[in-house]
Amino acid sequence: MTPAEVLSSDLADVAQELRDKQEPFAFATIVRTAGSTAAKPGAKALLGADGTILHGWLGGGCTRGAVKRATVQALQDGTPQLISVAPEELLAEKGVAAGDEVDGTRFARNGCPSKGSVDIFIEPCIPMPQLIVMGASPVAQALSSLAPQFHWSVANAVPAQTGDNPNQARCIVVATQGQGDLDALKAALTCRSQFVAFVGSKRKFAALSDRLEQAGIHRSAIDAVRAPAGLDLGAVTPEEIALSILAELVKVRRAAVMKINA
Repeated sequence: MTPAEVLSSDLADVAQELRDKQEPFAFATIVRTAGSTAAKPGAKALLGADGTILHGWLGGGCTRGAVKRATVQALQDGTPQLISVAPEELLAEKGVAAGDEVDGTRFARNGCPSKGSVDIFIEPCIPMPQLIVMGASPVAQALSSLAPQFHWSVANAVPAQTGDNPNQARCIVVATQGQGDLDALKAALTCRSQFVAFVGSKRKFAALSDRLEQAGIHRSAIDAVRAPAGLDLGAVTPEEIALSILAELVKVRRAAVMKINA
């Protein structure tokens, strides 16, 4: 639970409702003000995925546009945003323009008559990424046990189309190991995901690849499958193999964030 939630039970209730729905949202906290402003430091709000204030208060409309843009950006990047909304003459004194980012602070223009300045910290809250582990093999069991410790929501089957949540990142590991490999791969490759890996040798996957293509799976999707799954750690036991797969998943997850922020 974040400090914002601790200070407001109502805010915490709304946040929990959104978490239960696996919907992205953000907290916004005013951390500094100067001049005449309606809201003061410590004022908080909870914002939806489109930047709309769902609960709380950040003052009048002078900051609303900047907060909305920063919230959408924070949820897209998965990183906090610090924005400083100030009158145009003050921005000019600082040698910055609206939209500039300096030392981690993004500046925006306050066009309201009050001419006050407001600094707002925006903290994104994104649904926990989902890891679908297909199969009942020892590797699958070890991976399913280990992954939640690294903040993955684990499932053992691809969701029905009606139950899919487009807001949730997803990776799939096929660890059937001889028990329905082809059907599991077909299901994995026709499901929305950012990454698919197969627990098995390159030779085995090559043989399955031809059958997947014959079944109508696009070649580019087949070629994108990581086989064998996991980083080359010299793993031998199911637990070590699961660890090597999780290490690769962490790498994929962090690389996606770095790519967005590049």
